[in-house]
Amino acid sequence: MQIDVAKRLQHTEEYYFSKKLREIDELNKQGLRVINLGIGSPDLPPHPEVIKTLNTNAEHPHVHGYQNYKGAPALREAAAAWYQRYYGASFHPNTEILPLIGSKEGIVHICMTYLQEGDQALIPNPGYPAYAAAVRLSGAEAVTYDLIPEKNWLIDLEELRKKDLSRVKLMWINYPHMPTGASASDEFYNELIAFAKEHHILICHDNPYSFILTDTPRSIMSVPGAKEVAIELNSLSKSSNMAGWRIGLLVGAEERINEILRFKSNMDSGMFLPVQLAAAKALQLEESWYRDLNKVYGERRHKVYEIMDLLHCSYEKNQVGLFVWARVPETYTDGYALSDIVLSRARVFITPGGIFGDKGNSYIRISLCATVDTLEESIQRIKNSF
Repeated sequence: MQIDVAKRLQHTEEYYFSKKLREIDELNKQGLRVINLGIGSPDLPPHPEVIKTLNTNAEHPHVHGYQNYKGAPALREAAAAWYQRYYGASFHPNTEILPLIGSKEGIVHICMTYLQEGDQALIPNPGYPAYAAAVRLSGAEAVTYDLIPEKNWLIDLEELRKKDLSRVKLMWINYPHMPTGASASDEFYNELIAFAKEHHILICHDNPYSFILTDTPRSIMSVPGAKEVAIELNSLSKSSNMAGWRIGLLVGAEERINEILRFKSNMDSGMFLPVQLAAAKALQLEESWYRDLNKVYGERRHKVYEIMDLLHCSYEKNQVGLFVWARVPETYTDGYALSDIVLSRARVFITPGGIFGDKGNSYIRISLCATVDTLEESIQRIKNSF
C-alpha cells in the first residue's frame, strides 16, 4: 500500500549524519574500523557530582511521574544564576526560562510557534542544517543569508537591508558559529538588535558553544534591549558533556516563553526529574570545570591542525567551539571530494563543509570529540595513505 508522506516532508531529507553513520557502520561490519572525526558528540563524561546527583535522585520513589511542563524550579533557578554569573544577563526563573529536551527540539518548537505558510525565516549559509529543516516543516520559506570569510563569517547587515524583508518573521543566528568557529562581539550584537527592531524580526540565537575554547562566554541576551527582539537557546550537551541526556534551555521575555510553551506542552510531558536535578548541579559547577575541559580540547585541537596540514588545508587559529573548519586545496573539487578520498584511503571520516550550505562547499570540518590517541592514529593513517 502506497501512502504519500505529508507535504511538509517532501523536501526534507533524512539528516546527513543519520545516513552517514549507517554507511560507516557497514564499513565497520566489514572489519575496516573507521575513525569518525565528523560528529560533535562529546566523548568525555559529565562531572562525577552530576552523575551522583542523577543516581541519588533516581532512587527516590516519588520522582518517576510526569513533571511540570515548565521544568523543575531547581533547574530554572540554576539556569538563571548561571546566566547571571557567566553572561551577566538577568532572567526571572519562574517566567523567563524554559527547560527543553535538548535545544534541537527548541529549534522546531520556535519555528512551529511563529511560522506558517507565507512567512519567511532567515538562516545562515553555511549553518546548522536543522534551521532550514525546521523552517520547512513549519510550512514557511527558508531564505539564506551568506556568511563569507572576508567578513569573518559575520552577518552583512547592510546587504540584508537591500533585500525585501517584508515577509521575514524570524532570523536564526549562531555564535560562536558552527561550522566556522567565528565569534561575535557585543558591538555586533548591538547592531543586530537595532536591525531586528528596524524590521520587526525575532532574532533566535542558538548558543551551545560559548564555553568551548573561548576566553569569555557571550550571550546576545546580555546586550541592552535584547529581550525585546531576541530569544536564545542554550545547551548542556557540549559544555557539560551531556549530549545524550538531552537538556537544553530557552531564555527570553515572559511573553515569548509562554507562546512557545503553548506548542511545547502539546509535544511532550516534561523531563525526568532526576535528569533535571543533575542538570542543575552541572550549572552550579565551579569555573575550573570549563578550564579543565578546554585544556583537553586545546590539546586535541593541535592534533587536528596536524591533520589539516597533512591534507594541505588552510585554516584560522582564532576559531572557537568544538570543531576546526578549513578550506580544502584547489586540487579537490570540493570538501565532499576530499572527505570521500580520506574515508576511502585512510578509513577516517571528516565532515564535508557543503552539508552546511553551498558557501561551505570548499571546506571540511573536523570534530574535537576524539582522544589524542585516536587523532594520532588518524594522523598515521593519513600519512600512510597520501
